[in-house]
Amino acid sequence: MANRHVFAYGEHPSRLIQVWQPDDDAAAPFPMAVLLHGGWWRDAHDLRLMDGLAAALADSGRLVWNVEYRRTGDDGGGWPQTLEDVQAALNLLGDRLREGAEPGDPHRVVGIGHSAGGHLALLAAAGSPLTGVIGLAPVTDLRAAATAGLGEGAVADFLGAAPADSTYTEAAPLHRLPIGVPQLIVHGDADRRVPVEHSRAYAEAARAAGDPVEYAEIAGADHFAVVDPQQQAWRSAGEWLQRAGV
Repeated sequence: MANRHVFAYGEHPSRLIQVWQPDDDAAAPFPMAVLLHGGWWRDAHDLRLMDGLAAALADSGRLVWNVEYRRTGDDGGGWPQTLEDVQAALNLLGDRLREGAEPGDPHRVVGIGHSAGGHLALLAAAGSPLTGVIGLAPVTDLRAAATAGLGEGAVADFLGAAPADSTYTEAAPLHRLPIGVPQLIVHGDADRRVPVEHSRAYAEAARAAGDPVEYAEIAGADHFAVVDPQQQAWRSAGEWLQRAGV
């Protein structure tokens, strides 16, 4: 069983991090996973969406930071403050690793984001302590998502009702390439929340921009299978972590 504790990285109540630390202190420094949950950036969803994955990663010997952030609704989130929260959490992680205040290995720090959390992980990776990113059915093209009405209008809630063209570009991982770290993108071809075509286009663009990207398309997997460590859809991510030594 992992040891769990929560601490704040800012004054807002949603600026908090749940840490899952393996019991075997002798195995430190641990490879690290920074988790970012999905839910279309809305305050109806929180970091508990990642509990199952956090537990599985900690049980396998990884130090886990499960990061909460301000979300849309009554939580004060939106663009760019939600991304700023994630960046602040990653900056804190970098400081703690440099100071030796966290028993993690600074050379093995992977961000794992699902859906909107994948969007945030990909955007925040450049210049952060992350040495790799796993995007699980990530939101990568906000204009395409808005045009398709994905998430029942979630993009408008996140960016505002009439965002400028430059905002669509700035807020989309597809248009912020390269991010400069190895990536794995995992997407199920039965996903009805975020179309698999978005990840196909992102992986192609990231490779063209010079990023090392692997893409795993899972036959028959829906939007949530990729974040469930009990599902076969997670296997590609687990194997990528093993190959990366994380």
